[in-house]
This record gives sequence, C-alpha cells and structure tokens, in this order.
Amino acid sequence: MPSRHRCLALLLLAALNAAPLAAQEGIDVGKPSALRRLVPAEQIERQAGQEYEQLKQQAARQRALAPADHPQARRLQAIARRLIPFAERFNPRAGQWRWEVNLIGSRDINAFCMPGGKIAFFTGLVEGLKLTDDEIAVVMGHEMAHALREHAREQTAKSGLTQLGASLLGQFVGRGQYADLFQFGGNMLSLKFSRDDESEADLVGLDLAARAGYDPRAGISLWQKMGQASGGGGNLAWFSTHPAGKDRIGDIRRHLPQVMPLYENARKATEKK
Repeated sequence: MPSRHRCLALLLLAALNAAPLAAQEGIDVGKPSALRRLVPAEQIERQAGQEYEQLKQQAARQRALAPADHPQARRLQAIARRLIPFAERFNPRAGQWRWEVNLIGSRDINAFCMPGGKIAFFTGLVEGLKLTDDEIAVVMGHEMAHALREHAREQTAKSGLTQLGASLLGQFVGRGQYADLFQFGGNMLSLKFSRDDESEADLVGLDLAARAGYDPRAGISLWQKMGQASGGGGNLAWFSTHPAGKDRIGDIRRHLPQVMPLYENARKATEKK
C-alpha cells in the first residue's frame, strides 16, 4: 500500500475508534416518549405559564415572593444563566422559552421547573438545607430536565387529561404550603413522574450542571442531605413528587464517569478566561 494510502487508512481507523468515545460524551437518554405528541406543546406551556403566574401572585400577596435583587434570588438567577445555554441539547424548543426563576419564602423543601422554563425554588430547600452552588445546580438541572424531556406533557397524555383547566402545578408543588391553591385540578393533582422519569431527570440534570461548570458529584451530597432531612420530619413537599429511592445515589455514582469530563472541560475553559 502506498504511503499516502496507508496514512489515510490509519486516519480513518483512528476516526472510527474515536467515534464511540465521542458518542458517549455526556448523558444519552434517547428520544422522548412519543405519547407526548397527544398533547400540543404550546397548550401545556401556556397552561403552565398561567399557573406559574397564579403561584407568584399568591406568594406576593403573602409577601413570600422574593424580590429579584434578593441575594438568594440573584444566586439562583446566576446559576440558571449558566445552565440554560445547554438546554437546547435536550429540547430544541428551549431556545424559544421565556425562562424565569423565582424564590418563594416557604419552609417547604421544594423546587420545580414547569413546561416553558418556569422555575421556582423555596427557601426551605435553599436555606433550610444550606445548599452549595453545585448542589443547587444539580437540583435546578434535575427540574429543568423534567421540562426539557416533557415529562409533564407525557404524564398528561397518559392520564387522558388533555383539556385545559386541570391543574398542572399540582404535580410540581405536591403536598406543600401552596398545594391548596390548585385543589380544583382534580385528577391532575394525582399525576406523578414515574421512576424512569426521575432517573432520567437525575442524569440529564447532572449533564447540564457539569456542562455549566458545576461539580456533578454534588448530586451525592445533595441526596445525603435530603435523606437526613426526610428522617427529621421536615416539610418535604419535594418528596411527594420526587421519591428518594435507595438506589438513587448509586445510580448517580455509576454515571459520574460520563459527566466528570464535561465538568473538567468546563472548569478548564473558565480558568482560561
């Protein structure tokens, strides 16, 4: 084989060998469920936006909605700004969403991201558990993942509740302080993300956090804190919609090799700036 052809063959072989490594970069959760197509994305995002506004209004009436310049609210906004640029990797629609992040004063240990990018954190989670920025990023990535992978849209389709008026927010707020606002929602309140949805959101959340330069190993310390809080009988509204299975930390540990390189690359890129 001529030297030139040998070089080309070696380059091709190297490319073929490298392809699986490139494909394994980060988390690959496959395509979302086709069931979600039974419910128009625009419909569920519009409904979610309306319910999010209702929640904000009630929180404001109770003087529980933190102003945008609140230190913890600014902290959440800064973390969101780093995660959001990577959202389109999991859902092209995310580039059109009007993302919003708010902090609500409540002892409930809770957080959520509704369809369309409407995020809320409760002080019971952020301050009550004394979360680090890395831990907040993992929680936020997890909640964003539910919206990006359209789990609420899928669960709505499965339940047959395709009509507007049923409360979407019930499945995010759970049994916490603000749940009574949405009692008119009927069966929608009984919707829960499946175990597969939760596992998927954990992994996508780790990916988002790592790409944004947050340490995905914080997922372990986060769930350790959650476990301690659940044993203390706190206001764990989050657990009514996010069951803490015993295998959750183990699952995170198993997938760290897929996301740690993303974190290291992001950290190095930040250091060069």
